[in-house]
Amino acid sequence: MRTLAVASMLAFLAVPGPGPGPARAPAPALDGFVLLAAVDPTVRQEMRYAGADNFTGGVVDGYEEPVCLLSRPAAEALARAQRAVLVRGYALTVYDCYRPQRAVDRFVRWAGDAADQRTKEAYYPRVAKDRLIPEGYIAARSGHSRGSTVDVGLVRLPLGRPVDFGTPFDLFDPLSHTDSPEVTVAARENRRLLRDALGEQGFVNLPEEWWHFTFRPEAFPDAYFDFPVSVGSAVR
Repeated sequence: MRTLAVASMLAFLAVPGPGPGPARAPAPALDGFVLLAAVDPTVRQEMRYAGADNFTGGVVDGYEEPVCLLSRPAAEALARAQRAVLVRGYALTVYDCYRPQRAVDRFVRWAGDAADQRTKEAYYPRVAKDRLIPEGYIAARSGHSRGSTVDVGLVRLPLGRPVDFGTPFDLFDPLSHTDSPEVTVAARENRRLLRDALGEQGFVNLPEEWWHFTFRPEAFPDAYFDFPVSVGSAVR
């Protein structure tokens, strides 16, 4: 029965996938990056920075197509995590994967624009915008630019309803800390479920963001890439 249930879930999910520090890498080793959809097309993709549904309110620099790019080891580990949660009646949803440095630069410029407060209510209602950088919510460097970090959540099958994690993705607030005692017991349990499922496959959670995970050892630990997010940027 479990085999049949997983097969049914796979059929439901299988849709076509569309400061000082290391120097910025001008180009990737293309054979080191893959499209997540080519490794596991059942992982749902909601690439937030390729559209307007994000804290900047628009498409972010460098996101040419709404696709998830990752280093091959990270993509394969995420596929293993997907198989583990499927048998429990869940599926992974990724919100961001590889992130070019030009996108990170855009985040920093946005954080410095005090006049743009369009998304405050949705993304930073309790934090002043001029505190987002000092308090670490926005940084000039991101592990996403190395290709082994992913922002991910869960949906409940078969209907694909988002799981309650206590906050939405990218809420700049202490409530987003993975072990925040201020969210409900159910939300804490869901965060634990996600952390355990990914942790079993080699992903390490960032304690300040329940959705943020880095696969280790990283394939490119010393590089910050700046190639665009597009189908053509990966070996297929």
